[in-house]
Amino acid sequence: MTLRAPPLSAVHRRADASFTDFGGWEMPVEFESIRTEHEAVRSEAGKFDVSHMGQITVDGPDATTLTQRLTTNDVTVLDPGEAQYGAITDEDGIMLDDTVVYRLPEGAADEFLFIPNAGHDGEMTERWLSERDERGLDATVTNRTEEYSMIAVQGPDAPDLLAAETDVSLAGLSRFEVADGVVAGVDSLIARTGYTGEPGFEILCPPNGAEAVWSALECQPCGLGARDTLRLEMGFLLSGQEFHPVDEPRTPYEAGIGWTVALDTEFVGRDALEGVAADGPEEKLVGIELLDRGVPRHGYDVTTPQGEPIGHITSGTMSPTLGSPIALAYVPAAYAEPDESVRVVVRGEPKKARTRSTPFLDR
Repeated sequence: MTLRAPPLSAVHRRADASFTDFGGWEMPVEFESIRTEHEAVRSEAGKFDVSHMGQITVDGPDATTLTQRLTTNDVTVLDPGEAQYGAITDEDGIMLDDTVVYRLPEGAADEFLFIPNAGHDGEMTERWLSERDERGLDATVTNRTEEYSMIAVQGPDAPDLLAAETDVSLAGLSRFEVADGVVAGVDSLIARTGYTGEPGFEILCPPNGAEAVWSALECQPCGLGARDTLRLEMGFLLSGQEFHPVDEPRTPYEAGIGWTVALDTEFVGRDALEGVAADGPEEKLVGIELLDRGVPRHGYDVTTPQGEPIGHITSGTMSPTLGSPIALAYVPAAYAEPDESVRVVVRGEPKKARTRSTPFLDR
């Protein structure tokens, strides 16, 4: 299957980036080194091409009703220019995706824009269309993934870097707000969102303007490798790792994002999730810190100190910031409190570890 390429692909190749297949996209995984890129974001600023993320718009008289039916959070509370994080669940409350839903600023061509994960744009467009048609709703759903480039600039210096290139007052843009504006001469949407735990913004612009925006942001280019270590230090979920409808079927309560579930609204999966909320999940996603040498990886077993298997690692790395091995893992709720003594089986050898609350960093 031919991989999809972001509009900036040629720019990244000229920068000698290394590439990987991610969600059906050929994306830069590394420009200089994961550590260099990671440290740049934590101490100064870095820029990411995240055009592999989906962009789907919803408009029309029933746009709110439709989007509410298919996301767990309460989209009715969003004013124009506001955004929220939520999940997309099936009838059993199992996460199909997580997403950010934007209610676009006044005057935008569409009312809502939501961002599914890489490679999910086609599936989620069909899900919205099917629900619309089944319920006879009046809404227009458009997959605009090929119509946008998406660039993230993240880090302590990101606000000043972007402020020098835009007409938008960034000081007036709070977290999870979005504004229309111009960046490096290119009409754009600017959102105060991100996936690193640092101050930052995500910029959506037409593909033919992406190089101008990218070039104007004079900071360290970063690939998906650093994006992964940065999000893991914050305990953020990654589709396909912390949840997958077949390989890792999880509810938002198990995955630690129960706060995104508005049970006073009507959405697909609500009834199932009401039961989970009442009873509590049997397993929970927790942070893990290794106390012995070794690096935890996806799929490694988590056991009691006596060797009884109790869970498994979903994501793991050597934290560039902390200098220690960290991971996310599903374990029984009884082991989900911080500082529980556990073991992680690394290449057949049990390593001492403890459970941790997330984020691993104080941000």
